[in-house]
This record gives sequence, C-alpha cells and structure tokens, in this order.
Amino acid sequence: MQNTKLIIASGPVIVKDHRVLLNQHGDTEFWKFCGGSTKDFNSRLTDIAQEKVLDEMGLQIKILNDKPYIQYITKKLQNGDIADVILVHFLAKSIGEVKPRKNIRKWAWLPINTLDKEDLAPNILPALKHFGFIKK
Repeated sequence: MQNTKLIIASGPVIVKDHRVLLNQHGDTEFWKFCGGSTKDFNSRLTDIAQEKVLDEMGLQIKILNDKPYIQYITKKLQNGDIADVILVHFLAKSIGEVKPRKNIRKWAWLPINTLDKEDLAPNILPALKHFGFIKK
C-alpha cells in the first residue's frame, strides 16, 4: 500500500521586460519557477516564497500581489509513494542581481512569447496566464 504525502511549495513569478526568470534544479530537466516546498506551517506563504528565491537564486524580491496562483497536482515519488502537491505562486519584482546557488543547474530570463511547453513544468504557462502575461 502506498502512502500519500502532502507537499506545499511556494515561489514567485518574476517577469522583467517580457522575460520570466526560470531555473532547472531537482530531479527533472523542466524549467521551473524559483521556490520550493516547506515544512514550516507557521510562516506566511509570501515569506516562504521570499526565503526560497533567496536560497536558490540569491535574489531578493518584493511581492506585488498577495492573491496567488494556486495549482494542485499529484506526483509519484522515487519510493513509489504518491504526493499531493499544492503549488502557490505570487507575482513579484526582483531586487538586485541573480546569484544562483550550487544546486541550480541552469537559469535564464526566458522570453515569454517563445516558451516551449515541452520544456516547462506544468504550472508555468497557467501561472503566467493567471497574472496576465499570456492572453491565450
């Protein structure tokens, strides 16, 4: 019998000059938003998003809108368990320069109008649409 896990992840959607900040890390080759999961349920998700992007990209942010994009997915874990994953993304502005940490394989400011769905985590395009950066 498989165990079900709950994962809550928070991170910012950072767009500048029609480009979105994405990175590659973890166990997939997909481009992802900065951010990550938390076990701290005593902090606000906006604070967790700020902490996670600082940890990953050495970047400070300002949350521009406290009404997040939220997505629910399930993920099969390496041990065979199924995880319920709640992704929470806030629109944010970057402050300073990106200084990626060692766990980041790649990072880029990718043009929104040329994003390839095949290379993206499943939450990227819906979140960009939610915040009005993609019209379709």
